[in-house]
Amino acid sequence: MTRSVPQPVFTDAEAGAREFPDSNARRFNYYTPQKRKQTHYEDVTVEVQPDPRHYLSQGWLYGFSNGVGGYPLDWTVLKAWGSDRPEPVRGPGSGGQGYEWPAHGWHEFRDPNEEWELSLYRYNSNVVRQLGQNIEAARRSKAFTQWNRNWVRFVESHVGAWMHVDHGLGLYLFANANRRAPTNMHNNAISVNSMHRIRSAQDLALYNLTLSEEIEAFDGTAHLTAWNEDPAWQGVREVAEQLTAVDDWCEAVFAANVVFEPLVGELFRSHLVQQAAPGNGDFVTPTVVGAEEYDFSERDLRYTKAMFTLLTNDREFASHNKAILHGWLGDWVPRALAAARTLQPLWSQPDARPPRFEDGLDRAKSRFSGILAELDLDTPKELAQ
Repeated sequence: MTRSVPQPVFTDAEAGAREFPDSNARRFNYYTPQKRKQTHYEDVTVEVQPDPRHYLSQGWLYGFSNGVGGYPLDWTVLKAWGSDRPEPVRGPGSGGQGYEWPAHGWHEFRDPNEEWELSLYRYNSNVVRQLGQNIEAARRSKAFTQWNRNWVRFVESHVGAWMHVDHGLGLYLFANANRRAPTNMHNNAISVNSMHRIRSAQDLALYNLTLSEEIEAFDGTAHLTAWNEDPAWQGVREVAEQLTAVDDWCEAVFAANVVFEPLVGELFRSHLVQQAAPGNGDFVTPTVVGAEEYDFSERDLRYTKAMFTLLTNDREFASHNKAILHGWLGDWVPRALAAARTLQPLWSQPDARPPRFEDGLDRAKSRFSGILAELDLDTPKELAQ
């Protein structure tokens, strides 16, 4: 039996049926590129998240149980050009253009690293591959047998303890800030920052397992005792936990990348671990720690400076933003310095010691002051503590 089925009739009124000059273009033109020529990064990042500040005439497509939708601008007290303009009244046939309320200042941000999905996978896979090869080469050459006993104890307790900082900030600070930031450009850059920290925590955890197998009597759980009980780590632990509780996404990123990392993270990684390791027969740990140092200094700090420079130079809210940022510096610099000073006893534990703690802290302070100068911010008086 033959069944009668209605046949589709195409009228060329269907979505996507119309042809126009750019129908076959492989690049988009619904945004203004930062430079003369648009980049692939911009094509896959800019305006990919629909936003009623630009296009969605009927408001956000999703929201929370309290009625708040999408990415509210009041999730941070910092402001960008256009933030204070009234939200347009929506109505049938109102369209998506002509509102003059796009909060332009947020949408001007571009990640200088041009991070997106493919770049994230390529970069991190290369880092993990190189670290794996370094550790495997050290294992085959029995390089770990050159470590003296005190250095073994130092690595198992203190280098291992840093994975808790990476895990906490990556999972609970940057991942949260990524969700609360208002544009795709911010979301991409901050989520990549989150992945860097989580990958670094995993690098240290896997390194810890390798050392447990290769070094006799290596205590693979010592980092837990150090993190939970060692007085030298309680200042860092307190500040790291306070950072994960920050609700304002801009404050979280600023406090972590502009204050905590230069004054505590780089102090520990560059001025302690990487300085002390070679003298104690260890040429492997600096490659593991150095990968994270590169993540921060050459990538994560780079996007952070670009993001906050826009806000401190904002055409409408520069003074407002600077006042708030100076207040955050007053809150977080004393905490970071106190945490850094609680680490001081670690400088005396290796047999071959690194340069003096005070010298390392002075260099960290100088580095921090340079970052503030690039952001057009004043060095806080608390730095003298």
